[in-house]
Amino acid sequence: MITFNLIPLVPILIIAVLAIIILASGYVKAPPDKAFIISGMRKKPRILIGRAGIKVPFFERVDILYLGQMTVDIKTEQSVPTNDFINVNVDAVAKVRIGTGEEAIQLAAKNFLNKNPKQITEDLQDSLQGNMREIIGTLPLKAINTDRDSFSDQVMEKASKDMNKLGIEILSCNIQNVTDENGLISDLGMDNTAKIKKDAAIAKAQADRDVAIAKAEADKAANDARVLAQSEIAEKNNALAIKQAELKKLADTKNAEADAAYEIQQQEQQKTIQAAMVNAQIAKAEREAELRQREVTVKEQELAADVEKRADAEKYQAEKVAEAELLKRQKAAEAAKYEQEKAAEARKAQADAQKYAAEQEAAGIKAKYDAEAAGIAAKGRAEAESIKAKGLAEAEAMEKKAEAYRKYNGAAMAEMMIQIMPQMAAEIAKPLSQIDKINIYSTGDGSGDSGAAQISGNMPVVMKQVFDMMSEATGVDFTEIMRAGTYDAKVNHNIHITKENKEEENAG
Repeated sequence: MITFNLIPLVPILIIAVLAIIILASGYVKAPPDKAFIISGMRKKPRILIGRAGIKVPFFERVDILYLGQMTVDIKTEQSVPTNDFINVNVDAVAKVRIGTGEEAIQLAAKNFLNKNPKQITEDLQDSLQGNMREIIGTLPLKAINTDRDSFSDQVMEKASKDMNKLGIEILSCNIQNVTDENGLISDLGMDNTAKIKKDAAIAKAQADRDVAIAKAEADKAANDARVLAQSEIAEKNNALAIKQAELKKLADTKNAEADAAYEIQQQEQQKTIQAAMVNAQIAKAEREAELRQREVTVKEQELAADVEKRADAEKYQAEKVAEAELLKRQKAAEAAKYEQEKAAEARKAQADAQKYAAEQEAAGIKAKYDAEAAGIAAKGRAEAESIKAKGLAEAEAMEKKAEAYRKYNGAAMAEMMIQIMPQMAAEIAKPLSQIDKINIYSTGDGSGDSGAAQISGNMPVVMKQVFDMMSEATGVDFTEIMRAGTYDAKVNHNIHITKENKEEENAG
């Protein structure tokens, strides 16, 4: 019997078991949709995707990076103005994943390591929204709404630059919905619908016109065939009539020869030929008139059909335009009504405030004006008393002045007039003093009253004329008054004139 000593193998077995346990605890296997990143002992981490590997316990660690497809909901939180300054809201969905390349995984590991898909999409949402808002600002509303593939491609191209820096690959971007605040997209749809209906109506009208034209052409061909057949029948009838006339002529001729009435038969034959020619011309004219009537009828039918179809198309277009305009005016009227109601409320509140302020101001003004009115009334009474006293004094002075004038006699008036005579003489001579040079042309009569003597001699004449006018105006003879003061009057005549004496003299 052979015996083995197993004691020396125990440590080896223990070490082997521990090694197996350690290796088993460090065994990792990455699924295809996740990347296991083993780091710790190497400068460059190891990446496991869909395969197994071993990490060293206590010295290395395993981090997980999700590689599956993720859906990012991209919505504009606020309205974004387009290239034609129309605010729109866009709802889009992007499909993304972390790139399969080693560089992309390393970049993504720096940003999304150990994050679940929801966390990753939340991190990407802001960047994608910003890229979409930038693209919206470069496109018009019509291009965004009608060419969504081009719009989504531009968003993907713009966002890929930022996503590549994060190690993210954009698989697709789909525009779900585009709306605007003012309903312009709906209006564009209505416009396109109206255009489509218009084009359909025009196409139908054109088809109906083509059918009418084809039908008219067929009718025309049938009518031509019918007229041709009738013409041939008429020609055959004419030929038959002529043949019959010839036969009749021959028979008549034979009868005339037999009856010795050749001349009469010849006249009858001539009449028959003329009648046949007239009948042929009448038949021809009737066929031409009938053909022209047919042509006029076909032309009228064509024009009537064309006018009716065009009128229907214009009527349909006008109805649609009127419906769109009515809807637009209704919306504008509702908006205007709402604004007017708000404006009316604001004006009412402002009017109430102004009314209260005006009432307060009116009360203050009334009190002020009451005080001023009282002061003005007192002042007016004082001024009235002063004016009354002044008027009484002026009236009394005027009365005394009038009394003094009544006491004046003719001599006093004459004295007053005599006092202003020197001034009157100066005023009369004043124009002569302004004369610089006088040229006098006179023949002279030897009397010595020529030249400058005539000018100086005019002064007493003028003064006398003034005295005469003053005497007539005042009733006082100023010549007698002047003479009464002379030596001759005092010595010889003793003339003394008063107003009373003058009045007695005038009365005598």
